[in-house]
Amino acid sequence: MLARQDDRVRTLDEQIGRIFDANEYAVPRFGPARWRPDGASYTTVEASASPKGASDIVGYDAATGAREVLVAGTRLVPAGQAAALSIDDYAWSPDGRRLLIFTNTKKVWRDNTRGDYWVLGLEDGTLVKLGGSAPGSSLMFAKFSPDGTHVAYVRQNNIYVERLADRRIRQITSDGSATTINGTSDWVYEEELGVRDGFRWSPDGRAIAYWQFDTTGVGLFTLINTTESLYPALMVIPYPKVGTTNSAARIGVASSDGGKTKWMRTPGDPRQTYLARMDWIDARTLAIQQLNRLQNQNDVLLADVRSGEVRRAFRDESKTWVDVVDHVEWIDNGAAFLWLSERDGWRHIYRVPREGGGDEEGTERQHRTVRTVRRDFSPGVPLLLTRFDGDVIDLVGLDEPGGWVYFTASPDNATEQYLYRARLDGAGTPERVTPRDQAGTHGYVLAPGGRLAFHTWSRFDAPPATDVVDLPGHASKRLLTDVTALKQKLAPLVRPAVEFFDVDIGDGVTLDGWMLKPSHFDPARRYPVIAFVYGEPASQTVVDRWGAGRTLFHRALAEAGYIIVSVDNRGTPAPKGAAWRKAEYGAVGDLSSREQAAAIRALTARHAYLDPERIGIWGWSGGGSNTLQAMFRFPDVFHVGVSVAPVPDKALYDTIYQERYMGLPQENVEGYRVASPINHAAGLKGQLLLIHGSGDDNVHYQGTERLINKLIELRKSFDVMVYPNRTHAIAEGPGTTAHVYRRIARHFLTYLPAGAR
Repeated sequence: MLARQDDRVRTLDEQIGRIFDANEYAVPRFGPARWRPDGASYTTVEASASPKGASDIVGYDAATGAREVLVAGTRLVPAGQAAALSIDDYAWSPDGRRLLIFTNTKKVWRDNTRGDYWVLGLEDGTLVKLGGSAPGSSLMFAKFSPDGTHVAYVRQNNIYVERLADRRIRQITSDGSATTINGTSDWVYEEELGVRDGFRWSPDGRAIAYWQFDTTGVGLFTLINTTESLYPALMVIPYPKVGTTNSAARIGVASSDGGKTKWMRTPGDPRQTYLARMDWIDARTLAIQQLNRLQNQNDVLLADVRSGEVRRAFRDESKTWVDVVDHVEWIDNGAAFLWLSERDGWRHIYRVPREGGGDEEGTERQHRTVRTVRRDFSPGVPLLLTRFDGDVIDLVGLDEPGGWVYFTASPDNATEQYLYRARLDGAGTPERVTPRDQAGTHGYVLAPGGRLAFHTWSRFDAPPATDVVDLPGHASKRLLTDVTALKQKLAPLVRPAVEFFDVDIGDGVTLDGWMLKPSHFDPARRYPVIAFVYGEPASQTVVDRWGAGRTLFHRALAEAGYIIVSVDNRGTPAPKGAAWRKAEYGAVGDLSSREQAAAIRALTARHAYLDPERIGIWGWSGGGSNTLQAMFRFPDVFHVGVSVAPVPDKALYDTIYQERYMGLPQENVEGYRVASPINHAAGLKGQLLLIHGSGDDNVHYQGTERLINKLIELRKSFDVMVYPNRTHAIAEGPGTTAHVYRRIARHFLTYLPAGAR
């Protein structure tokens, strides 16, 4: 028995190394690719023959594959240097005469958004570095002016414009500091609202609109780095925890030649509202999405950039929360826009008139007539375009000349995703574009004009492949990545195939799930079970798409002698209607843990091969929190758990995320108490492992330390693994990722021995 366990440990350890250290199952890469304005060709980055390690930027005819080297790697070698610039990203000037290269990049929180920018003149071959005497890797979000003659960028919280003809640099803002941020965002806006690039050129190039954040008064959180210097180094971050002071955000417009900023007079207290999105409609008008602090109202505001006056064009609202709309498409030359809303119980696309959309009477009228076909575009009446009982997952793009909007949806199966289209005039019902015989998850990047698209398709057991398809026919024109060799390598690892299932947990609630079994599965015997959980509104786990390293880790665990399951409880963002997604409002972690426990009880009752006496659970972030809830509140169900980077106390997390789903702490005292696992720690009976990075700027290690103290006070036995100075991803440093997964595996192998009985 011990020899068999040793063999399992060795085999699992070796496979984790292949997955995370050797990266043997990496998916072929395509891009970064850019559709060209003609909608029929694109550019991408490929390895260059010379110089060594360089890249070429090449152009392709999307249909025929005709290839042309547009920028050879030899043209990207700065004067006096031997090596070509590495290409982290690139952008063409609107006239196609210049190329902007982003290189030597550094991470700012989640993404590499700081680095060096170089401009290549395609006609004269000049290659110049932007920023003048700026230090290396100090510029952010550089982009061409609409006429391609200037580049604007952010440096040290100020915005600059550089004229390419003579390299003259003009400073647009001058008040940037540690507490005044221009052109980018504070921590919480970046993390929870996705605001990073914080400025926009006007369509005529004469002005720049930008966010400004005043972080004065925001609570400061200190991270301590104890390993990289003789004495500990401190990093201080303005981080607003629930119920505390936010940054004051505002949006201003300045001339691209410099001068005084005109501030848009958005309503309300800037520390009690969020300016979640901003873009130009025309040279005189900005469209701004403004959320109230509870995030149950999202107002589309139209701002006159000359006067700063603002009026409301539309309001979306809910009794729980409303989402920020990432893809607002303006149509009819700016006379209307497309909006995603859950106002009728489904997430649907509406056509909203620019004039009169804020009329409350019209809004109420739309609520009463949402299923009635309307094509009169009446002022104040959003027109429903996606007339079906299902959710729009995302708005993908437009074929405005043809009268279509493209979107992803899966009304019949919440674990999948397909392309649909609907008429822009609201006529008829949506049409499925993805072929019926291509089950799984499909993603699309539409070309200008909407006639072609990059199409990526994967399944749980099949890695993603990318091709070019035409629309609406969906015929494949060219394969862009070939995964044939990878599929052959994966073939012995993905047997038996994943099993998707649904499980009735009572009270009319049915949950989706998947199950992985070992290749040597014997239905006459009983196996230990490991449940993988997330369970919060930010993510699904039960989806029919390739899950990369984590899925292969679960496959390796299954082969070691476990059955792995995952179930999506209500409150996860599955396309199953607003009521499903909002069921967890005010009680994140409460409903989810109860439904996870109910699902395990139902599954073990249904399948005799699942051993109810050997149940494990693990998850990361929100899944780590739900693992704690499960172990503390349902110790009769869950016996062994691994909680990675959890939030043990909801009061310690940030304003935007936690208040969106829980409300304000002073108004939901009991909800926050129940939702915080630390308050249930007395229930721990099983074997728990806590894993956290001490440098986690997102979910602070502070919470895990408080939980450790509580468990000590309660005289509970548990294990802890701390990764010094690692962030929420716990991925920094050689070997870290593999070490994390080996530690998770070892905990289960030790306390939940693998193998059938």
